[in-house]
Amino acid sequence: MFQIDWMKLRAPMVASALTMAVALAGMAPTAALAQGSAAQAVRGLPDFTDLVEQVGPSVVNIRTLERVRARSAQGPSDEDMQEFFRRFFGQPMPGVPRQTPRPNRPQPEEEQPRGLGSGFILSADGYVMTNAHVVDGADEVIVTLTDKREFKAKIIGSDKRTDVAVVKIEATGLPAVKVGDVSRLKVGEWVMAIGSPFGLENTVTAGIVSAKQRDTGDFLPFIQTDVAINPGNSGGPLINMRGEVVGINSQIYSRSGGFMGISFAIPMDEATRVADSLRAFGRVSRGRIGVQIDQVSKEVAESIGLGKPTGALVRGVEPGAPADKAGVEAGDIITRFDGKTIEKSTDLPRLVGGTKPGTKSTLTVFRRGASKDLSVTIAEIEPEKPVAKASEVEEKPKVAGAGKSLGLSVSELTSAEKKELKLKGGVKIEDAAEAAARAGLREGDVIVQVGNTEIRNVKEFEAALAKADKTKSLSLLIRRGELAQYALIRPQR
Repeated sequence: MFQIDWMKLRAPMVASALTMAVALAGMAPTAALAQGSAAQAVRGLPDFTDLVEQVGPSVVNIRTLERVRARSAQGPSDEDMQEFFRRFFGQPMPGVPRQTPRPNRPQPEEEQPRGLGSGFILSADGYVMTNAHVVDGADEVIVTLTDKREFKAKIIGSDKRTDVAVVKIEATGLPAVKVGDVSRLKVGEWVMAIGSPFGLENTVTAGIVSAKQRDTGDFLPFIQTDVAINPGNSGGPLINMRGEVVGINSQIYSRSGGFMGISFAIPMDEATRVADSLRAFGRVSRGRIGVQIDQVSKEVAESIGLGKPTGALVRGVEPGAPADKAGVEAGDIITRFDGKTIEKSTDLPRLVGGTKPGTKSTLTVFRRGASKDLSVTIAEIEPEKPVAKASEVEEKPKVAGAGKSLGLSVSELTSAEKKELKLKGGVKIEDAAEAAARAGLREGDVIVQVGNTEIRNVKEFEAALAKADKTKSLSLLIRRGELAQYALIRPQR
């Protein structure tokens, strides 16, 4: 009969158990480290409770009212009914004594709700920041604090370009926010918003910074986040994990009117600058130089020797404006302003707009293959002036031969046309076909530059074309009315 000797088996089992114990003991530091890392990762997840307690009391609800004419809800008056009977029956309304007509009195006004928004306390003495669109057109602004106290607010100033407004309530000892350094904000960083979406006060939402310097075509580069923002959140603070306000929640991208995962906040550094100006002067003073600009395409940059497509293409210069006095010309590409690189065209108005009027600044322009520094004195922004039209009419000879290989028929400019367009010279397109038409050229355009060569007449135009490399795209700087732009005529394959 087969028997198992448990004593013989026990020794190897004990030895094996001891070996495993020793191995586990050796692995203990590694396992502990792994567990510690996991615990640290868990502890590293964002906890917004302290931030809400810290910043929450500084966030306010803003309700706006508008005054409208009150309408009677009780139907027609006795006078109205009597007038009806007199007109249609020729006698007073039965059972109602004739009354002396009362003089017309203006209808009383009543206040009706207009909109809801959010804001936050800038200073302990009652200054509150919000969006300009929250208070725009309001006859009365009501600010409600988290402790349910309500105040009528006075609009100190509102700036539609940046969508920033400052209102004032008569209170002291208020909990003001701490303003953060936007330059330290990083993409991927956790942020939190507090506001009143759909009128739901003190609502907290959170997310991360999706992008910085997001250009939406507005005056400011926005902070893009995925924080849930809805109507009513406008004007509320965007808060970093240090409890500092880094932006004002202002806009959302939506096809439905509700949140779709993309929201935009005004950077707090820009908002603070605007708020300071509003508090000091009630308005924002911005600089201007008087140019109309456009983006620089990759093809144009390569064709004129600029290299990469950076800077702002000057399409037009306002006569008598600072840029005109500084010598800026249509077709110039402004690459730097006061030493700061212009990466895209929208950078220029932001930099100029943030410069105090009267300041002397330096523009670096790329013109005909070379860079040049120009000194310009910044003026204060003002409504654009209408373009003056010349009344002179002058006959001129047409020249069909110049540019014929490109499908162009051009002529000399008259003195009246030069005066109207503020040009020293150029040639006017009388007809554009074939390659010229494909490049977007059309009758009435004025060619002022071929490649990097300035031209003043048909002779110079023909000479520039003769020197051009027929195997490469040819760039032409043209004027179309008051605006300048580049056109690329590509070689035929």
